[in-house]
Order: sequence, then C-alpha cells, then structure tokens
Amino acid sequence: MYLTTCRPQRAVQPSGRNLSLFDEFFTPFSRFAGDTTAGEYRPPVDIYEKDEKLHVEAELPGFSKEDIKIDVKGNLLTITGERTNDEAVTDEKSYRRERMSGSFQRSFKLPFELSEERITATHKDGVLRLLVERPEELKARQITIN
Repeated sequence: MYLTTCRPQRAVQPSGRNLSLFDEFFTPFSRFAGDTTAGEYRPPVDIYEKDEKLHVEAELPGFSKEDIKIDVKGNLLTITGERTNDEAVTDEKSYRRERMSGSFQRSFKLPFELSEERITATHKDGVLRLLVERPEELKARQITIN
C-alpha cells in the first residue's frame, strides 16, 4: 500500500489553466473567462518624466474625446470617462458580450502642483496623452561659481 498526499483541487478555468486565489483577487474581470459579468474598468496608465515634462498616457480604446474628462486640483490629476454599448444589440440576440461599458475614474498624485495652463492633452488612436510642464520654480537651474 502506498501513502499519498491529499491535495485540494484548485479552481480550473475553462481553458484548463489553474486559477489561484492570488490570480482571482487581482483579476479585474469575472472569475471565469466564460462569464460576461462586467467588472470595474481600469484603463492602463503610464506616467513618466522626460525633458522636465511629465508625460501621462492612458489607453482608452473606443472612447471619443467627448467621453473623457480631465480634472486638476493641486497635485491631484483625475481622468474620468464613460462608454456605452451599442443600443442596436439586444440581450436576446447577444451571444457574448466582453467589451466593457460604464464609467471609470483614475486619480494620481503627481510630484508637484498642477496648473491647467501648463497641461496639453491629445487623444489619438485610443491613447490619451497629457504633457505637463513643470513649474519654473521646480526646474533644474545651473549655478555659476564666482
């Protein structure tokens, strides 16, 4: 007789891949890939500094510039948006619905106070790009030695 170790089964996705509790906690969508229950939409955002300017890039595919709102208060930058599904497709004729609809809000504390005049925003090919100029008093200066 052989002794074996008991291993509780893990949840398995329809694709056959194991789903750990860690994966389940950080997955922004529903538990299984087959579910079409909508989760919270969080567009990915990159923030980096280059040439004394702060670059903020958010992926917003399917959003028009009219669907996006940018708010500035102190050093807090908030990007909000809303996307709706096509009304032409009814639930009775829908076989699968994975594209998210609804609203989102992302807020970021930036390393300096923001002013609306120093921000330029563009939206092209599903990417929102903000270019934030540093205030003059925070820009690096060269000191001459007497």
